[in-house]
Amino acid sequence: MDKNISYRVLNIGLRLGLGALFSTGVALAQYQVPTNPTEADMACSGIVTDQAVPGDSYVISGEDSGYKTTFFSSDYIYINHGRAEGVKVGDKFDVVRAVNEMVAADPWFKYQPMLSRAMGTRYADIGRLVVAHVDEHTSTAQIEIACGDSLQRGDLVRPYVPRPAPQYHAMKHDLFAAPSGKKMAMVVSGKEYAVLNGAGGIIYVNLGSAQGVRVGDYFRVFRYQGTHSDTLYQVRNMAYKAYGFGSTPVAYEWDNLPRQVLGEGIVLRLGPNSSTVMLTAVREEIFAGDYVEVE
Repeated sequence: MDKNISYRVLNIGLRLGLGALFSTGVALAQYQVPTNPTEADMACSGIVTDQAVPGDSYVISGEDSGYKTTFFSSDYIYINHGRAEGVKVGDKFDVVRAVNEMVAADPWFKYQPMLSRAMGTRYADIGRLVVAHVDEHTSTAQIEIACGDSLQRGDLVRPYVPRPAPQYHAMKHDLFAAPSGKKMAMVVSGKEYAVLNGAGGIIYVNLGSAQGVRVGDYFRVFRYQGTHSDTLYQVRNMAYKAYGFGSTPVAYEWDNLPRQVLGEGIVLRLGPNSSTVMLTAVREEIFAGDYVEVE
């Protein structure tokens, strides 16, 4: 097949495929979150940290465990601490689960596995419990907040600590904002290892408390054009080597072109080397591998 025609066919195919993939993402992207993060946003945001969550308290099982292996909102479940361990009726606990690394075998961008390891272990928030009955060494608790995934035997149970929501404030979304000169990092992944995120979505960034980030800080998200580690699936160097679509005398490099500002997000939680960020104002879909800077 003629090279000119083959690149045209490939380009059309990529456009159709990406269009189908991005349709939902674009709908979410062109939206601005109008209110402060909710209690559910804070309770279900997850965190990446190199500080291990203790495994001394956990879910044993639950009612109807003869045939049920998972538990959902309003179910009664059993935990392995009771009166002797200081548990009282009305106490609340958060349920978290260490999530296995999913990027090493099939990374979305070049540095993703390395950055994920440096950030630490990812802990998914599964829900919140309130204790309904206490025995000597076990307690019965009801699921008060469910984060979408079911509770399972062995999930870690930690005393509930309130997570105050940071104050949302409408930042001016400047499409042509100059670099802030502050610390930069990358979108390592989204919640549940999503690679595509829109407004209201949760992303994990490889800057945290050890680098001076605070809850309530804002990150600006942006993208360089024509890098050698593009995150979108495409023909390598497509901007200058897809025949039949024009050309320029000079093939500009990423550092000689304006950056593309995509949106911004607010920091909800912090690990030593990571931030949990809720996207607030988003111009278009944001990918794992895009860049961020502290505003």
